[in-house]
Amino acid sequence: MLVLVSLIAFLPGFFQIPPVDRDEARFAQATKQMIESGDYVDIRFQDEVRYKKPVGIYWLQAAVVNAAQAAGLSAARTTISLYRLPSLLGGVGAVLATYWCALAFVGRRGALLSALMMAASGLLGVEARLAKTDAMLLLTVVAAMGVLGRVYMAQRGGKDLQSGWTLPALFWTALAGGILLKGPVIVMVVALAAAALSILDRSARWLKALRPLAGIAWLVVLVLPWFIAIYARTGGAFFVDAIGHDMLAKVAMSQEAHGAPPGLYFVLFFITFFPGSVLAALAAPAVWALRREAAARFLLAWLLPSWLVFELIVTKLPHYVLPLYPAVAILVAGAVERKLLSQQIWLVRGTIWWFFVPIIMSIVALIAAIVVVRELALPAWPFLAAAIGCGLLAWLCYEDEGAERAFTRASAATLLVAIGIYGFVVPALTPLFPSVALAAVLRNSGCAHPLAASAGYEEPSLVFLAGTATKLADAAGAADFLRGGGGCRFAFVEARQERAFALRAEAIGLHYQREAPIFAFNISRGRRVAIGVFRSAQGDLP
Repeated sequence: MLVLVSLIAFLPGFFQIPPVDRDEARFAQATKQMIESGDYVDIRFQDEVRYKKPVGIYWLQAAVVNAAQAAGLSAARTTISLYRLPSLLGGVGAVLATYWCALAFVGRRGALLSALMMAASGLLGVEARLAKTDAMLLLTVVAAMGVLGRVYMAQRGGKDLQSGWTLPALFWTALAGGILLKGPVIVMVVALAAAALSILDRSARWLKALRPLAGIAWLVVLVLPWFIAIYARTGGAFFVDAIGHDMLAKVAMSQEAHGAPPGLYFVLFFITFFPGSVLAALAAPAVWALRREAAARFLLAWLLPSWLVFELIVTKLPHYVLPLYPAVAILVAGAVERKLLSQQIWLVRGTIWWFFVPIIMSIVALIAAIVVVRELALPAWPFLAAAIGCGLLAWLCYEDEGAERAFTRASAATLLVAIGIYGFVVPALTPLFPSVALAAVLRNSGCAHPLAASAGYEEPSLVFLAGTATKLADAAGAADFLRGGGGCRFAFVEARQERAFALRAEAIGLHYQREAPIFAFNISRGRRVAIGVFRSAQGDLP
């Protein structure tokens, strides 16, 4: 049932939504270049090195695409859904892992509730649809913390896990997988939780059940070969860029205008973890009252230290705290299972207004469809109308039928919103994806191997869809590129650079054909764009 709910939550739009700029398209393009070059050690975006994350997600994506090519899918390299498949598997796996992890702390009903919270959460729904690291990283974190939780609870209950190897092997394998996916993030989450528990209990002997000597050796066997290979290839450049220029820089300064003050994740939590966040507010007093119990202590050690670190880091993106959401889900499920949700009237009546979120999202999605594409997105209407009904029902019936049933109705509303927005509204917003239209120009050109240069519009999705050889240049460079194309070279020039393009073309005597421009909206820049399409004249010579 959890697999089915997860697929209903994650699949709408999975195949229809084009590559999303910028991170997803960068990951997919780097993987595509690995496949094209046959080099599965180095990580590059065109000629630039991409030394921000380790190689794990690229290998997973490449395995899927290579399998699709072997099966005869000719367009596998530019089919973005294939690159997203590891994220989908990671998202579904994380939901199942949350259920398994929760069984160490709550009953089966509570475990099911916590897993449903993860499946319905908006943040995981986004990450499961994007060809990035975070959904798969979440799976590795939950697997590792599930083992750690069982070891801790067994020690607190006086049980002995020393005789088995299965749990330690799972723990160290998950840790290695997380390191290969996103470097030290998983180490930080696990280490801070283990350290906090050891300090509170004044003993770290319980960690011996993880068989650390053999486990660290196994971890080294799994992760060291690629790190040695990349060091041999780059001479340390990967570690300088990944640790110094990416990770440590995010701690001290804002990267790519993503800086924010502490407290942002707390504010975003109520949207990104909806509908579970409604119950989280009601469960908070009970969780704090039970903080000395073993289960609550472990889950709070998983949640609070790492959350504090993420809040203090200057660079903030919503998905950074995703590995901590399962701890919240299990804490909330425990409070629901034991009927300990707050009954304070002011808190109940304040938090249940959050059940209007699906209503607001549905209305905003329909208005966006009308404004952007001037269409009503008719296929989305039934799903969004049903989402409005479920959200309203959850709000109206909360006090009469209880939190658990209200949550299930809100989850149904969230799934209907996902179907309506991701499955119908977003794919209909074609102006948001100009790279698709530009790549179609090349595909319909009648040329066997068309080439393109782009000036002013330099999004990674264009390189992914139009080809690795696509040149990102200024206006003069685009004009120089167009010369000598024999009719099979194209220049995509953003409107503000067309004058410079025309002046350079006149200076070098370039003859070209002007085709219909592309009018779109660049979501990365947050502005409308008009992109001129120029084709080299048939008679031009180099």
